[in-house]
Amino acid sequence: MNEDSAPGRARPGDRGQRGPRLRGSRARAVVPECADTGPAVREISRKGVVSCKGGRGRGGGEADWGTMRYPTRALVELSAIRENVRSIRETAGGAEVMAMIKADGYGHGAAAVAKAALAGGAGRLGVAYVEEALALREAGVDVPVMAMVCTKGDEYERAVERGVDLGVGGLRLLEEVAAAAGRAGRAARVHLAVDTGMTREGAAAEGWPELVERALKEQAAGRVEIVGIWSHLACADEPDHPSVAGQAKVFREAVELAERAGVRPEVRHLANSAAALYLPDTRWDLVRPGIALYGLHPAPGLPDPGLRPAMTVVSQVAFAKRVAAGSGVSYGHAYTTAGDVNVALVPAGYADGVPRNGGNVLELLVGGARRRIAGRVCMDQFVVDLGDDVVQEGDEVILFGPGDRGEPTAQDWAEALGTISYEIVTRIGGRVPRTHLD
Repeated sequence: MNEDSAPGRARPGDRGQRGPRLRGSRARAVVPECADTGPAVREISRKGVVSCKGGRGRGGGEADWGTMRYPTRALVELSAIRENVRSIRETAGGAEVMAMIKADGYGHGAAAVAKAALAGGAGRLGVAYVEEALALREAGVDVPVMAMVCTKGDEYERAVERGVDLGVGGLRLLEEVAAAAGRAGRAARVHLAVDTGMTREGAAAEGWPELVERALKEQAAGRVEIVGIWSHLACADEPDHPSVAGQAKVFREAVELAERAGVRPEVRHLANSAAALYLPDTRWDLVRPGIALYGLHPAPGLPDPGLRPAMTVVSQVAFAKRVAAGSGVSYGHAYTTAGDVNVALVPAGYADGVPRNGGNVLELLVGGARRRIAGRVCMDQFVVDLGDDVVQEGDEVILFGPGDRGEPTAQDWAEALGTISYEIVTRIGGRVPRTHLD
């Protein structure tokens, strides 16, 4: 049977079942989990954008459903974001902090995370794309925001008008940005990127002098303001890797060349999360914490920096029953019960960010104990073997969190699957609401 067409318990809003319908432009539902104290009102537009009214928390995720309740949600502690920034700032000494908010704040909700990071002491924000930077402007963020992955045809005129900093590592892109600045009637704020050995963004060593020269000409013409010089480390999570010293040397030489030519940047930056925490010589004027901002370890083999994971993903037991020994579970019967056992159905699947290859591998907390997913993860649900333990429909299930109650962490999931915690948190699906707790 095709998984996409498999039968299952329909939820309100699914086609073919009646449920609460949206009238007018918005629907409202009282949901206590939106706030720390007292009920709040979660509003869901026709596009499925979730927001909380009347409480301290704020929802953020998007979904294409017309429902007013989601069984799985991501709880984000904004206090953890603030404290993580403060800790990183202290470790980085006098270096300024550019908090990386790309990919919807690594899945945590960009606007809310941005404001928490700034409250924690970050002075700038970084994203991947121009559209992400513009979205932060629309959310009322007015500090410097840098778009690092700039491509042909982006909305550069609008970006210049809104004061977005742009990462520029090639002549063609410099020309396009300068032309947009001419139309906008103000200089574009650019950070010149040099490839120091990651073989990703930035001008190669042989092209760096020409990029600097052309950028200075555009600056003299009033179309560009060179506000930064930057690069990125390939192996900062391995401090003894020979590429670290090599890249640091190339970056230093690139900065020296640019400054001899007349560049006077506001900031020179190289350090990502691991470098900010463990490589003092790479910090320069500014550090760019990404995963560390969210409390996840950028280099699990190195000493624990004492950060707090900000995200907890919770769901609930949708259905529980007793089954006989030898029962095949989920698609393909990749799991078979060893005896008469109780099983629980959890309404979260790979559409929500639970990795499909986590079947028979990943653990979660249900009924006060860690238990492993039994069988294959489906699009919207998975099964847990409880043995003889009993749970009730509606009981809380913690997929991962900071580990306070014995639940797995995102790092635990990453290690079980042979990946990194970055992927675990950023893959949490758009239909999973983000509830921000202050």
